[in-house]
Amino acid sequence: MSIFNEFLVLGNVWDVQSALSCRKLGFKAIGTSSAAVAASLGFEDGEDMPFCELLAVVKGIRGRVDLALTVDVEGGYSRDVGEIICNIRALVELGVVGINIEDSVVEDGGRRMLPVAEFGRIIGDIKAEMGDGVFLNARTDAYIMGLDAAFDVTVERLKHYVASGADGVFVPCVVGVVEIRRLVDTSDLPLNVMCMPDLPDLPDFEVLQKLGVKRISMGPFAYHMMVAHFERLLGDVVEDQSFKAMFG
Repeated sequence: MSIFNEFLVLGNVWDVQSALSCRKLGFKAIGTSSAAVAASLGFEDGEDMPFCELLAVVKGIRGRVDLALTVDVEGGYSRDVGEIICNIRALVELGVVGINIEDSVVEDGGRRMLPVAEFGRIIGDIKAEMGDGVFLNARTDAYIMGLDAAFDVTVERLKHYVASGADGVFVPCVVGVVEIRRLVDTSDLPLNVMCMPDLPDLPDFEVLQKLGVKRISMGPFAYHMMVAHFERLLGDVVEDQSFKAMFG
């Protein structure tokens, strides 16, 4: 059985050092955060970063850390399913065991939801080519996009993605106990949820496990907090005209 079918707190990483830290702290699996990887290399989230840059980061992580690794491929770094499959195959050849792929994409500076049938076909084509060689976590973004009736839209989409062959489902921004329980009951596939800084009410891990959630992600937020701390520290050095803030 895949590790991603177990209850799992995922360590989201962006480089070799963050992956090494997760291994040191006992995480069972790690996953790249697309936003954190992109930001660490000076790019915006939303496939602004070339896929070759992501591949290089993943290669570096796999060369130093032997934990199970899943990769956030956003929308696949292409709108052509053949190219998406080639990208995923390149990751699998490096030893990646899972991917997140999402049903919203950034185009011309704006994010839009792909039609449900179109994204379902993408899932089906990927699984037809890759089979059990990769765990496909299908992310749906109705909550992130702030759509009306986000729960109903999410349920409709998840049912379609399950039927298309997804191995897991991922719903960022859902935090309510009742909604999470109902999403768990939507299918037998493992449900992934994620912390959000402006939605602090996500239940703690024990409650989520009892609800039936299988995977919890931290997204790019550890990275963002680290950068914020770094900038505050440098600001103190500049303001104090000394290094007391670094060693105080």
